[in-house]
Amino acid sequence: MKLSLVIPCYNEAPNLPALINRCELLVSSINAEVVIVDNGSTDETPVILACEANQKTNIKFLRVEENQGYGHGILEGLKSCRGDVIGWTHADLQTDPLDVMDAMKVFEKKSNKSLFLKGRRYGRPIADVAFTIGMSFFETLILRKLMWDINAQPTLFDRNFFYQWTSPPKDFSLDLYAYYSAKRNNLIVRRIPVKFGDRLHGSSHWNIN
Repeated sequence: MKLSLVIPCYNEAPNLPALINRCELLVSSINAEVVIVDNGSTDETPVILACEANQKTNIKFLRVEENQGYGHGILEGLKSCRGDVIGWTHADLQTDPLDVMDAMKVFEKKSNKSLFLKGRRYGRPIADVAFTIGMSFFETLILRKLMWDINAQPTLFDRNFFYQWTSPPKDFSLDLYAYYSAKRNNLIVRRIPVKFGDRLHGSSHWNIN
């Protein structure tokens, strides 16, 4: 069973060396490929990724020339995935790409065609937890499906589930769209605990809208 993990990057140049190192550990440990998407960055991200592009095995680099949203970068990466199980995580290393190794153990125990897996964050500031509780309650009330920690990563599912999507959003709400679609299609939702750490450098570029 092959995994394809998409990691969108927008102006993440200082974080890239550590990120690529973690991705190398991942692809050397399990049957996986990583697709790092430069989502229209205006910093040194394109230069760094261009230098790395021909030196890595099972790590691909894609460039989106104009940033059209957090979700757009992920969707472009998903289109190029070759794995049976596909999905994404963030580039800021607040959640470790190696978390997907625990996730793949869950897929090995169940039919991956019926499984949707997300992280469940711990170790966050109280204010962030309170915000998540409020948003989860709001989304549950509006959508009439039990929702929790919608933006936790990683997010993984069978590739065929992705082919069923119609007009997925290109912005920050892609996480909600995927999670809600899994609920509507009666997929088995599983969560794995993931430690949520501090960013290594800079501030968040994905959680802005």
